[in-house]
Amino acid sequence: MTIPSVTMQTPHDSARDETLRQHLIGTWDLVSYKVEEKETGAFFNAMGPSPRGRVIFTEDGWVAFNLEGSHRYAATGKSDYADLMKTLVAYIGRYRIEGNQWVTEVHTAWAPEWVGTEQRRTVIIRDNRAEVTTPWRKMPNWLQGKLSRSIIRFQRAS
Repeated sequence: MTIPSVTMQTPHDSARDETLRQHLIGTWDLVSYKVEEKETGAFFNAMGPSPRGRVIFTEDGWVAFNLEGSHRYAATGKSDYADLMKTLVAYIGRYRIEGNQWVTEVHTAWAPEWVGTEQRRTVIIRDNRAEVTTPWRKMPNWLQGKLSRSIIRFQRAS
């Protein structure tokens, strides 16, 4: 099933919002994580060629992310821990649906500056796959303050 994209809500969107919410509930496996740099339009695999992770949406409105880059190894020193943070995105919060987006009120996060913020993600679901796009933003773990957005693909966990 494809959930159509919408750009603004009308009073009739509550049924569409509920449909998207119902389709999100459950566990999703990370398939790919690409990043686009706004300034150049270049794409790169910020999390490497074979990232892993899951996102879990609960019926009662919680979402938990743990997304890890490829080839992560146990740290042996302080610089290793800093490098590991560049290949991690993890946060938990309450979510709600607004049109073709879910909005997470972040309660805990790998990046403390995200706690207390709202994170918006545009999502299109087709069958058992979800394509997620973030807004343009400055990520704490890559591109040193340059604007980027992530294009993330998930498939429903079996």
